[in-house]
This record gives sequence, C-alpha cells and structure tokens, in this order.
Amino acid sequence: MTKIRLPRWFFLAALVAITVYVGVEGPEDRAGGGGEAKKTSTGRSFMESTVVEAAPSPSAAAAGWDLERVWGGQDDWEPAIAVDPVVPTYVYQLTTRYTGPAACKSCKLPAIIFRASSDGGATWGADKFIAASTKTQNDPQIEVAADGTVFAVWLTGYNPGVTFSKSTDHGANWSTPKTFIGKGAKPSWSDKPILAISRNGQDVYIAFNASDSYIVSSHDSGNTFSAPFKTNGDTRYWFHNSGVVSAASGNVVYFGAANFSSTYVGDANIDVIRSTNGGVSWTTTQVDASRQMPDCPWAAGCTLGFLGTSNVIAMDAGGKLMIAYHANSTPSAPEQMYVRTSTDGVTWSARTQISDPSSAVNNGFPAIAAGPTAGDFRVAWQDDRNGSTTAWNTWYRRTTNGGGTWSTAVRLSDQSGGAPYKTAAGYAFPYGDYFEMAVDSNGRNYVIWGEGASYSGPGGTWYTRGQ
Repeated sequence: MTKIRLPRWFFLAALVAITVYVGVEGPEDRAGGGGEAKKTSTGRSFMESTVVEAAPSPSAAAAGWDLERVWGGQDDWEPAIAVDPVVPTYVYQLTTRYTGPAACKSCKLPAIIFRASSDGGATWGADKFIAASTKTQNDPQIEVAADGTVFAVWLTGYNPGVTFSKSTDHGANWSTPKTFIGKGAKPSWSDKPILAISRNGQDVYIAFNASDSYIVSSHDSGNTFSAPFKTNGDTRYWFHNSGVVSAASGNVVYFGAANFSSTYVGDANIDVIRSTNGGVSWTTTQVDASRQMPDCPWAAGCTLGFLGTSNVIAMDAGGKLMIAYHANSTPSAPEQMYVRTSTDGVTWSARTQISDPSSAVNNGFPAIAAGPTAGDFRVAWQDDRNGSTTAWNTWYRRTTNGGGTWSTAVRLSDQSGGAPYKTAAGYAFPYGDYFEMAVDSNGRNYVIWGEGASYSGPGGTWYTRGQ
C-alpha cells in the first residue's frame, strides 16, 4: 500500500470474493473471511503525459526547498523514504508499482521498486525490484542504521504477508527475505507492516495486523525474530501507522496505531503501543478518539475508511515524543490535524491543531520526523484547502520548541502541471493513504508522497527536499 497513510476498509466474506486482491490469497477475519482490500490496478499509467525532471530546481513558492519532482510515469503509489543518519549523501526510496515490466515472467504487479541516491537526493540510480515474487507486493517501509545497513519490510500477499530484508551495500544486494507466520501458527496471515529500528540497527521491531495487532522484535539486527506478540484483547480492527525506538535504549519502543469497527461505522481510537523491555510485554494507551470518518464517493474507487484517522509518532534528541493525527468531533465531518507531546508515551499534553483553521477542510495522512536538536519536530500532511475534495496539496510545518509555536505552512506540492491530475490549485486526490518524511543530520527534510487522479488512479510518486 501504507507510513499511513492506509486503505483500511475491510471486506466481509459474504460481500466480496477474496480475489479482489489480484493474485493474492485473502486472509481470514473472525467470521472466516475478508481482509484489508488493496487497490486493484486500472492497468493504465500516465507515462506519455508525465514530465520527469532529472535534476532538482529551486522552488519559487517554498524558499529553501526544491521544486517537487515525480519519480516516473508508471502508476506508483504509497512510497517510503529514508536517509543515512551518519552519511547524509545516501538517501533511499521505495514505491509500490502497478504498471510496467515485472521482475520475471511469472512475477506479479504491483511490486516494490527500490532506488538509491549517493548525492543527497539530487540524482538517483536505476530502479530495482527489491525481491522478485509470484505474488503481489504492497506497503513498503525502509530505515537506515548508523552503520549504513538498510532495512526494509513490505507485504507479499497476505500469506506469508509481512516480509523483511536488509542490505549492507546501499541496496545493491538484499538478504534472503524473512516472513513471520507459519503453517498452523497464529496469525495465519499478516498485513500492513510498520518498521522501527534503533540507531545502531541492533534492535528491530515490526508491527503488523491480522485484524488484531501483532508485533515481532529482533535484538540481533534482524537475523532472528521473536514470535508474533498480540497486543490487543478486543474484537476491533487495528492498523499501525508509525514507530520509533528510543535513542536512550533499544528496549524502549513506541508504535502509533488506530482501531476501528469492522465496518468503519462509529468512533475510531488513536492509540500508542509501548514496550520498555524489548518487546517482552506491551501496553496500549488511548491518546484520543475520532467520530466516524467522512466518506469519499466523489473520488473513483474510494470507500468509507480511506479518510479514517491515522497517527504518526517521533522522538526528538531530548527524548520527547510527539504524535500527529487527524480526528473530528462530529460524525462524517472533515477531520483536522492535531499534535500532542509526551515524555513517557502514557501521559499526553492537550492537543494543538496545526491544520488550516477551516472546519470544512479535509485533512489526512500525516508524516512526522524529528530534527537533530531537542524540540525540533517536522510534520507533513495532505489537505484540500485549495478546493474542496478536488484540489489537494502536501503541506509542511515545523516547531523548534517542542510544539509551543509552529512555522507557517509550506506547500510542498508546488508544480502546477507535469501530470494530468495536477493543476495550479493542486492535485486531484491523495494517491495512497500514507507517505513518509526523513530528516538528515544536517536538518534537511526529505519528503515523498503520492498524487493521483482518484483513489483508483492512475497516479505517481512525488518527492522533494529542503529546510
């Protein structure tokens, strides 16, 4: 798909065949069928009408930023990005690709595509398949340790589902993929992974869902993992959105998550799942709640659940946590973007709204990262302030005092054209329901997101850098 933010609607077995997810076995829900429906391909792309810029140019609208660029003309969505924490010239991107050549004759699309930059994201190496598969792939995540090891997770069908690999040579070669379910084991399928690592790469945590919330942990750089640990005891549907490992201890880790009813009707909860003992046990704190999310029938392929709440979490150099999330107080109303802070993941500050003040603006799909110094947090998200439901943009704000004050919102999606779904006001629809942001040791931001014609697409992966 998913760092959010996430097509989270579930199909009950009585309503839809599991073949909706082309080429992938469907998972089981508590009633014996169903699962998180992945976007099906239109089979189309805007290859012939997309302008791909090979080198960055300064943005006229956002001082200190590059003009946004598109990865390519293929039908790409739900990307991920990471930067080396020690050698910031190395930047890495992943995207989910629905069109173009497959990795092998029997391999399927969508597939996860990888590329690397050795000059700080100015130019990029060739596109590579991260792992050939006869099943479809979705939901990429990528992180980099201080020694340069690159860690990645993605979804390979629902079974085996969550898949992990790592590279020690900047993505030229990858380790044999690992999966986390087995015949007769629980869960029997897996979906939507979120990856969090310690700075040294020794501690690796992967959260994923199988309706319930599960987390696996490794303390030998991903060579071996614990059995999946189920963190919830209810019957709601859980989705993890982000994770962070404490710089002070690799045994302390936090995941942002949300949970919904099986139909997405009713309230949703915004949660933080925490372990202080390396994943031996986990506790969940509800941070906030949102009423039923707005529907999106005006975008082809979009259904109730897509605009549902999601949250992302980061920790600054001083150990302070910040969570960013979108929520509403009236059922079916647009959701607003908020932040809260905490020093322990249990007690949280009052929420502060950082989105456009209009309650008529739809907000969603946040990304968050901490800067090099204490109190420095950056948040990006998507909203339709430039044209209700039809002119979306990617926005960025920063605080340097732990959320006390915020910079003026910067519009990152600043190209007025370059693809059929773009105008001077913005793009037609967010393409995928999560995107990511990374910050290097010099404080430069790297942001990557999806823009498209509708939920169904086609669309593309766009990115920029700046500070």
